[in-house]
Amino acid sequence: MKVLVTGGAGFIGRWVVKRLLEDNNRVWVLDDLSNGSEENLKEFRNNSNLDVKIGDIKDEGLLSKLFNNNFDICIHLAASIIVQESIDNPRKTFENDVIGTFNILEEARKHNTKFVFMSTCMVYDKASMGGAISETHPTKAASPYAGAKLAGENMVQSYYYAYGMPVVILRPFNTYGPYQKATGEGGVVSIFIQKKLNGDVLNIYGDGTQTRDLMYVEDCAEFVVKASYSDDVNGEILNAGLGEDITINELAGIICEDKRNIRNIEHIHPQSEIPKLLCDYSKAKRLIGWEPKTNLIKGIKSVKEWMKYK
Repeated sequence: MKVLVTGGAGFIGRWVVKRLLEDNNRVWVLDDLSNGSEENLKEFRNNSNLDVKIGDIKDEGLLSKLFNNNFDICIHLAASIIVQESIDNPRKTFENDVIGTFNILEEARKHNTKFVFMSTCMVYDKASMGGAISETHPTKAASPYAGAKLAGENMVQSYYYAYGMPVVILRPFNTYGPYQKATGEGGVVSIFIQKKLNGDVLNIYGDGTQTRDLMYVEDCAEFVVKASYSDDVNGEILNAGLGEDITINELAGIICEDKRNIRNIEHIHPQSEIPKLLCDYSKAKRLIGWEPKTNLIKGIKSVKEWMKYK
């Protein structure tokens, strides 16, 4: 098939591209490199099935030309993804995550291209301390990032109902693995491992009792690709995660081992913090036969090895 991956030079995008190429698809990547890197795709440079275009999803002329390739599937990963940045600069997040999504949706509609929208677990309201989060769990726009993703979700769903367009909305939980940046706020595993390797202190926002459901990136890529291929999930919202949560304090202890190098600091955006993230992925298992294969200890070991030698 012919597949467009927006944000394909990013962390998750790189692994999605790898998985698509392994299936002998013809793959195009569109990325403005604001968060991704051409280095992430260097492994595939000599693959004749890959085309990489440096450009912006807000460039309607570029999108119009690109979609003349008549893609079977568009996997839309390109987005502004940092919560604090969305609070500091909501316009940028809105323009990238709402207007950019609309631009690509329109091209997909014109060319009858299946549209796969990467949303986030950050759209959910807080869960009860004992409960896993399913797709029917209440949502809450606690940051402009979450608000923009929910707006994107609503537009995507509207195209399914108004035009009968094949779409699926994906809500992956916290994803980690090789090629994730060890900067910013999102990649807690990569950040902690880099701090550990550097001999630096690991900073934890708040009291560290908040939990995260951490999914290895190759499991996430498998989820994205399986949902892309399946007609059974058109019009659906799907979660993916490990199905186990861990407190940030516990995670720091596993990575660092020496508690003297762990420090709790004031939270930079407590208003958008979700105290408990635990994924119920039973719908994805039922509809596309997906479940995670990599446990947290094995995944952390893989990231440590990659970061040592990168």
